[in-house]
Amino acid sequence: MRISRRFAMAASAAVFALMAGSAMADGEKIVIGTEGAYPPFNNLEADGTLTGFDVDIAKALCVEMKAECTFVTQDWDGMIPALVAKKFDAIIASMSITPERLEKVDFTNKYYNTGPAIVVPKDSPITEATEAGLAGKTLGAQSSTTHSNYAEAFFKESELKLYPTPDEYKLDVANGRVDAVIDDVVVLSSWLKTADGACCKLLKALKPDPEINGIGAGIALRKGDTALKDKFNAAITAIRANGKYKEINDKYFDFDVYGD
Repeated sequence: MRISRRFAMAASAAVFALMAGSAMADGEKIVIGTEGAYPPFNNLEADGTLTGFDVDIAKALCVEMKAECTFVTQDWDGMIPALVAKKFDAIIASMSITPERLEKVDFTNKYYNTGPAIVVPKDSPITEATEAGLAGKTLGAQSSTTHSNYAEAFFKESELKLYPTPDEYKLDVANGRVDAVIDDVVVLSSWLKTADGACCKLLKALKPDPEINGIGAGIALRKGDTALKDKFNAAITAIRANGKYKEINDKYFDFDVYGD
C-alpha cells in the first residue's frame, strides 16, 4: 500500500475536484494545495481520493464561502514555493503559523493547534524525552517541519535524520534504523493505533515552543491576498459557531483539536 500511495503522490499534478453544490457553479474558484501524506489530517488513498481532517475542513470552508474548490497534492518541501508560484491559491495541510513562514506567506487564523511528541520502539531503553535521554541516539523527523526544527533546537546531542514524508520515518523506527521519531502528537498517536504502529509507544508529549511550533495550524496564502484571507477567516468562525467544525472534529478525534 505504501508503494501504491507514493506512486500516486508522484503524480502531484493530479487535481481532485470538489464541487460545493451545483448552486455554486458560478462561485469563486479556489485551488487548494495539500500534502496527502499526513494522516489523520490529510491522506491520499490508494484509489486516489483525498481524506482527512484538513480535507474535510477545507471542504466545509468552501461550502461556507460558496466557492468551487479543487485540490492539488504537493510534496511538503515544495509546498510554499508552489504557493508563491501560483500552482494553487491556499495551503490547507496542517502548516503551523510560525515567524519564519510569515516572512514568506500570509496565514489565516488557526483552525487547530496540537503539539509535538516523541515515539520509540516498545522495547527501547530510552525512558526520557529529554536532551540527555536521547543523547547519542538517532532521531527521525520529516524535513522542513516545525518538528525537525524543534529537534534541532532541543535535542542537540542526538543525530537528526530527515525524511521527505512520515511514511519513511515510521518504517525506519519500526525496523530499528532510528532510535526515536518526533512529530505531531495526534499524528503519532493515530499511527500507534494501527497495525504498523504496534511496534512502538508514545514516550512523551512535549511542550511546544511558540517560536518554533507556532501558534497553531493555519491556511497559508500568498502575501497580500487579503480578500481571500478575510473570507477564510470568516468561514472558520462560521463553522466553529454552526457546529460543522465539531462534526468534523468528532469524526477524527475524541477531544477538541482546536486547542487553546
